[in-house]
Amino acid sequence: QVQLAESGGGLVQAGESLRLSCAASGSIFRVNNMAWYRQAPGKQREMVAVVTSGGDTNYADSVKGRFTISRDNAKNTVYLQMSSLKPEDTAVYYCNAKIEIAYWAAAKDYWGQGTQVTISS
Repeated sequence: QVQLAESGGGLVQAGESLRLSCAASGSIFRVNNMAWYRQAPGKQREMVAVVTSGGDTNYADSVKGRFTISRDNAKNTVYLQMSSLKPEDTAVYYCNAKIEIAYWAAAKDYWGQGTQVTISS
């Protein structure tokens, strides 16, 4: 059993910062890519940022220069530092990880329960 536990969401004003955390736990052999997605009301879920096990990162154009994704491989934890937040960043943010539960198992996608981020103007 693998679980992803998110924390750090909340309500802030435009221009402020928030930091999200997501820790993977359970029967884990290896964690590959870790990522953050978000889903705003009435919109499809979109990728925000992804980080590989080696530390390579990729960002959605809408957050480049404002958000930073990082990970602590020893803790199986991924972070999303969000700065210069805008009202359009308001969404439920989901953690995603591609995890192998054994050396013989293919990586599978796991998701957190989501954390609400609300930016007031």
